Amino acid sequence: MPGVHPVILRAIQRDESGVTAQAKSSFVQSSSGKAYFTKIGSSSEQEQYVGEAEALKAMQIAAPGLAPKLVDSGIIDSGIAERDSEVGRPYFVSEYKNIGSLTDATAKRLAKRLATELHSYKSTQGFGFEVPTFCGRTRQKNGWYTSWGECYHALIDGLLSKLRDKGGYDELCRKGEQVRERVIPSLLGPLDVQPVLLHGDLWSGNTGTDEDTGEPIIFDPSSYFGHNEADLAIARIFGGIPKSFFATYHEYLPKTEPADQYELRGDLYELYHYLNHTVLFGSGYAGSSTAKMDSLLQAFPE
Repeated sequence: MPGVHPVILRAIQRDESGVTAQAKSSFVQSSSGKAYFTKIGSSSEQEQYVGEAEALKAMQIAAPGLAPKLVDSGIIDSGIAERDSEVGRPYFVSEYKNIGSLTDATAKRLAKRLATELHSYKSTQGFGFEVPTFCGRTRQKNGWYTSWGECYHALIDGLLSKLRDKGGYDELCRKGEQVRERVIPSLLGPLDVQPVLLHGDLWSGNTGTDEDTGEPIIFDPSSYFGHNEADLAIARIFGGIPKSFFATYHEYLPKTEPADQYELRGDLYELYHYLNHTVLFGSGYAGSSTAKMDSLLQAFPE
């Protein structure tokens, strides 16, 4: 069909036999009225596309319908490319969702589904993920780890390495190393937690209400298997998710013991996102990163 790349159309035809499609901005619509979200990236974005696709596959198994269902993804090869310049570019097709704001009611239903479905889906391989995923533009190396402390240690190390490469963050990185050496072993080492599937970037901008069903929807994952409480961190930083979400969540999945260290763990998990925002957006977030580090280091002195 005019305006629809052949690889996108073929993906849709595998999902709905005999349909025709018409392109419209970032989605295509079949003759039956079913809409699909589509995108084709640059060759340098192959890992991002693979990571998002694999995360959505896992989420569909863990909590069917909570995130848009992946229809197809892959890399354009010479057999389907319209032009030589397209070879090596990744493509992605998923359900299209008409997403509105997260309401108090849908926030409560989201909390229940996270606690009882997504955060109950356990890895059999340990903590981490099988492919790199991306939190914003930041590549999370992932891989598999035997303990949560080891996994989180590696995640923080990845951010500190990026900040060292940028330059100008010597003091921030020095304190970050102290957090890795003193705080992570002391705070996370004793925990008895299972590696459960996380969204990974669960702020209000990646949540909403499916306008067609009234049910909660989450999208743009940067998934890995980790401690469930880590998935709540960025939601607290930027707001937009009702407080009822957190209360409802812990009705179904209580705080990990020791519960009296819940807030300290929250600070440590928030630190990841403050550091990542420093990597992505610069020194405006360095002060918040430092404040979190200072608080954690004070709680766990040498």
